Amino acid sequence: MAYVRGLSICGALVMSGLLLAGCTEGESGGDTETGAAAHASTGGATAPTTSPTFATDPAKQPRTAAQARALIGKVIAGPELFGRQVVRTTPYESDPSRWAVLGDSCAWQTEKLPAGVLATLTRHFEVPAGGGKGLVRLSATITVHRTALDAAWEQAGMVEESLGCQEELLRPGERLTQLSSTVYARGEGHNDYSDESLEETGLCVSDSRGGPYPYRYDQATLGPVVVSTSVCGGRGREPDELWTLVQRALPRMLLSVKYEIGSPETVGSASPDPDASAGAGASTPGTKSTTEGGA
Repeated sequence: MAYVRGLSICGALVMSGLLLAGCTEGESGGDTETGAAAHASTGGATAPTTSPTFATDPAKQPRTAAQARALIGKVIAGPELFGRQVVRTTPYESDPSRWAVLGDSCAWQTEKLPAGVLATLTRHFEVPAGGGKGLVRLSATITVHRTALDAAWEQAGMVEESLGCQEELLRPGERLTQLSSTVYARGEGHNDYSDESLEETGLCVSDSRGGPYPYRYDQATLGPVVVSTSVCGGRGREPDELWTLVQRALPRMLLSVKYEIGSPETVGSASPDPDASAGAGASTPGTKSTTEGGA
């Protein structure tokens, strides 16, 4: 996931529900490299501040890459979290030393982790073709930032990308089209389980698998942790069937994160019901990816 690019940073941060101090017109420049700290150091607008919506315990938050990798190993989804018909793909896990970045040409590529990211991992799954229906591809990603502010910058970056790219190249021969995104602050759109959630829908098209098929990407933040899921459909797969595959996975991963780094008060109360707290309306609230991680 790329951080916010300079051209329309103000609008992206406002849409993502973040408070931006000193936001002025005429900003320009390249991608920030290390989240809020890098943006501030290059003379850009003051970094966003997250609302104190969901208490995490600073003493429990990872401070090193090893601690972040250990947290990810405890909370990231396996195939069983999506459903009995879901299986691992090969490769199953992404390269943990890299993450996906959306370039200026709206094409995804992988880069080394920036300084603001302690660890990230994407797992890949599928529902095999059968019963006259095509294969479905799914993913789950967890990224642990050094601070909640860096996580907020990643969320704002996702909004910025959705504004600038209604079509994206995932990898050669695979693309996303007709993309649109919606952001929900805590308490909006049935988002009662994260600091902020974002959902993106569109179509996925593949030279080898055909299409267009329904596509969905959900992302949510909890303190310094960003969690996402994605699903790309196949022949004969209806949106409701695809959304059901992912509507429980993201809230359940966030619930696991809450038990690992939440404050004692929040761990003991207001635990989300994954069946009832899974995004806006009838569907759920997602580092999207290239070859290394995504639908």
